[in-house]
Amino acid sequence: MLKYTIKRILLMIPTLIAVAVLVFVVLRVVPGDIVAMKLTAEGGEVSIEEIEKEKTRLGVNDPLLKQFTKYMIGIPQGDLGISLWTENPVSEEISSRIGLSFELAILSTILAVIIAFPLGTIAALYRGSKIDYLIRLITIGGIAIPSFWFGMLLIMLVLSFGKLPPLGTVSLFVDPLVNLNQMIWPAISVGYRYSSVVARMLRSSILEVMSEDYIRTARAKGLFERVVIIKHAMRNALLPTITVIGLEFAFLLGGLVVTETVFNLNGIGKLFVDSVVRNDLNLLQGLVLTVAASFVFVNLIVDLCYAALDPRIRYQS
Repeated sequence: MLKYTIKRILLMIPTLIAVAVLVFVVLRVVPGDIVAMKLTAEGGEVSIEEIEKEKTRLGVNDPLLKQFTKYMIGIPQGDLGISLWTENPVSEEISSRIGLSFELAILSTILAVIIAFPLGTIAALYRGSKIDYLIRLITIGGIAIPSFWFGMLLIMLVLSFGKLPPLGTVSLFVDPLVNLNQMIWPAISVGYRYSSVVARMLRSSILEVMSEDYIRTARAKGLFERVVIIKHAMRNALLPTITVIGLEFAFLLGGLVVTETVFNLNGIGKLFVDSVVRNDLNLLQGLVLTVAASFVFVNLIVDLCYAALDPRIRYQS
């Protein structure tokens, strides 16, 4: 297992290097002048000389090779440069926002797993029954309804009871109860779709596994149905389900722009929008690299879970 883990970790390095290079090249092709936008943000007139002077100070006029070298050298040190808009370190801008998005992703994942596993399993075991059709209807609704729209319905539901839904956030370490009261609503709106995707995948996986020969053999041996399902069927049905859970979790770190806006959450999704609007290349490339690293790391965790559930994977690699 250790050899398999080390091999997977080493494979992450060229992937992240390729992403870093691609992001740097692509963003340098994007048109726009953040310095001119920044200096004229309040409607004042600025001379071309002042704009060029500010570009030189921020390093925007440096040769691309020099910018690229500085960028690549800084990545292993955790130095992603400075935001061209706020002039704060990019790593600080991201770290101040990513905790909120990470907490929302964790809470949504917990809710999704708690809801999806029983629903997916019951739907598979009672295939073709009214229970199965009801669960499929619920999960189809979760996939079809946008998370932000469902969030707006939740806000309207809370308002109908004469209460104002909590907006903004209080740190988990300051007041856990208030934090949970604020984060549970966006977690539910995101977790509904999340759980629907996982439940449908789990249902399909269990149905596929239950038709395998080793399941019939286990039943022929006289094993209890509970043992057949939990020990033999679920273990193999979890493999594709874990992939879906991992990919959805990584997506939540940077793909909740509208949901964060609806619930007034100052997370990493909103920071993405701000960096694009301002054409803040340094911040944008740091955000893309962070999300890409999250996907790679989650993929590593999924591979390790695969190897733990199915030892044949690590022995064949």
